[in-house]
Formats: sequence, structure tokens, C-alpha cells
Amino acid sequence: MAGLFDKQAEVYLDGRPTYPKEWYSKLAALTPHHALAWDVGTGNGQAAISVAEHYEQVIGTDVSESQLQHAIPHPRVRYAHTALNITDEEVIALLGGEDSVDLVTVATAVHWFDLPKFYNLVSRLLKKPGGVLAVWTYGGIEVSPTFDPVMKRFHDTTLPFCDSRAQYAFDGYKTLPFPFQSVAGFGCEGNPLPLAIPAKLSFEGFLKFLKSWSAVTTAKDQGVDLLPEKVVKEFEAAWGDSKLVKSVSYKAFMLAGKVRL
Repeated sequence: MAGLFDKQAEVYLDGRPTYPKEWYSKLAALTPHHALAWDVGTGNGQAAISVAEHYEQVIGTDVSESQLQHAIPHPRVRYAHTALNITDEEVIALLGGEDSVDLVTVATAVHWFDLPKFYNLVSRLLKKPGGVLAVWTYGGIEVSPTFDPVMKRFHDTTLPFCDSRAQYAFDGYKTLPFPFQSVAGFGCEGNPLPLAIPAKLSFEGFLKFLKSWSAVTTAKDQGVDLLPEKVVKEFEAAWGDSKLVKSVSYKAFMLAGKVRL
């Protein structure tokens, strides 16, 4: 995933939805200890700072230095750049050794990872038997019956520029390999927990959301503008009034599990 979100790091901070606080309290209730959490693919640190409300220390790591430059400071969060050539042993040392992590979170990022390598690393780092891995993503946005078909047509134009690994997210993590012991109430491999992210969104915020998509940036790098004025005007007409702030809902999906013993 290195480089996929570097160019839009600043707009990514402004354009992505905020995950509900209750998600983190429910995840924290799953782990018997709350000393250390690892937020992987932390990006701007949105998930890390919320996890930090429940854990004594959070280490947020990312392969993107430009994303980390926009990370939100928090007294219990330490951010670290993990270069592509970092070894598993170096990551384990960074996190304090094997069997040291209470909770691992991956917010809208695990589909970009080398999954066998990552899952092996998580299995070594999580405390046994209480440590938990939680991964989630979100996909479609629901605005209104008038707006949603316009959004669907736009989404279809981005598909030729999408990385193939994004298909896991498009599938709502139903096809994502997840070889962990399921946790009651948090889905299981092939059957993730469906969730919703309610939000208040301005039209300007909606456009920032679209501009934060990796496919939009990839297309632009190839000389294709997926958001020309004509498309923006079509969105604006369906929105109703560019000054309106709307109640919207992002479809989300989560999986949580423990290391099989």
C-alpha cells in the first residue's frame, strides 16, 4: 500500500469519516488487559487516538511518512514509520516483544497488506489467550434515493483505476481471509459484522471524500480526471443545494478474533 495515499494525505485527514466512539469501547471490553495497543496502517491516527482512550499506550505505525506527518497528536500515542524493508523481528522489537499486545486494530487498511505475513506477525505479538485483532472497512455512502444512483455511476468510473486488493473492501470483507478464532458478536471469516457510520456531511466535505480515494489519484496520475466540472455539477444537482449539510451513512464491516490455540 506504500505510496497509495501519500499524495492526498492532507485531504485524507479532512475527507474521511470518523469512526463511532462506541466501537472502541466495545473492542476494549474484549481484552482483559489494557496496557498496549497497536494501530496498523494508522494513517492520520484517527483510530489510534480513539483506541488511546481505553489503553495505556498505543503505537501507530504506517508505511507512509506523508500520512504520519498529518497524524493527530495524543499523549498516549506514539507514531512510527515502518519502511517496506522492515523485518518482522524489528516490528516485534518496536512493539515490545512477542505476546505483548492487547489489541491490534486495522482501520480500512488490512486489504492492502501481505495478509499471510501480517497475520503471522499478529499471532506472535498478541497476548494469549486474551489479545484481539480487529479489522474494519467502510464502502458505500448512503445519502438519498436521488443521490445514491449518481454515486453508483461515479463509483463504476473508478473501477479501472482501483488496485485489485481493494476488491476485499468492495466485498465488505466477506471474501477477506481471517484465520482467527471468532469473537461472539463481531462476525467471523466470510460473515463480517455489518455496521453503519452516521455522519453530517457538507457538499464540500463530500468532494474531499471523493478526492481522498486512491483510484481518483491514480487516474489523475494517468491523465484522467474523474471529477471534471460536469461530474461535480451532476453531484451538486443531486445533492440539492451545495450549502446543505446532510445526514449520511457509510456502510461498514468489522471482523474481530483471537489467536487460535
